[in-house]
Amino acid sequence: MNITLLQPTLYWHDPVANRAMLEEQIFSLAEPTDLIVLPEMFTTGFTMDAQAMAEPMNLTTFRWLKQMAAQTRAVVTGSYVVKEKNSYFNRLIWMQPDGQFDSYDKRHLFRMAGEDGIYTAGEQRLIKEWKGWRICPLICYDLRFPVWSRNRTETSTDFAYDLLLYVANWPAPRRTAWNTLLQARAIENLSYVAGVNRVGEDGNGHVYAGDSALIDFKGDVLFRQTDREAIHQQTLSLDDLRTFREKFPANLDADAFTIRQ
Repeated sequence: MNITLLQPTLYWHDPVANRAMLEEQIFSLAEPTDLIVLPEMFTTGFTMDAQAMAEPMNLTTFRWLKQMAAQTRAVVTGSYVVKEKNSYFNRLIWMQPDGQFDSYDKRHLFRMAGEDGIYTAGEQRLIKEWKGWRICPLICYDLRFPVWSRNRTETSTDFAYDLLLYVANWPAPRRTAWNTLLQARAIENLSYVAGVNRVGEDGNGHVYAGDSALIDFKGDVLFRQTDREAIHQQTLSLDDLRTFREKFPANLDADAFTIRQ
């Protein structure tokens, strides 16, 4: 599968400018791709002004994602601020080229910024099949909680996914945690991991160093870009992943557990 990571500088609270910028980057891709990954809150930056920035489902950004997926014939995914009834969500949309979609609401809300007091937490993981791959997309602070990303089904030691995605607005002062935990998630889950972050400075003065990365199932860094905008495309091998899992089936020795809401 060919995966594309976009690491942009985001315009603060300017969805029109961000969609236009990302659209230009998407249409500049050097080769066809299967999956395009955008950062967390890609229309606004990481904002707590949900009342001003939220969109209902099936409006401008949703329709833009649908258009991008149809025109590139790739899945396009990333999160933005969504309002449903009287609740706000940091919601990732998984948009397929045929217009079929699914969503994941961020489970672990970043209390140090007050996210937990503004947004509603998600309750279920999302695992999607695409081009023969099983893919689990998560959001930013979810990275710190390994139980939520554990690569097993509820009833067996079988693998639940092949590729783990994290879309983020992860500030530069905590970049060591970002880089270390991306590798840890790959190693412990015997899975490819992709982390997509932003660069630049947001409206609150927080600086982002990027460090978007692709990590393989052994924890080796296949790609990492620091401190500047980047568009990266790379082909991942499902055969290589399966071969490694057969030779090193550590999942068979994993501890059983149950996640309680």
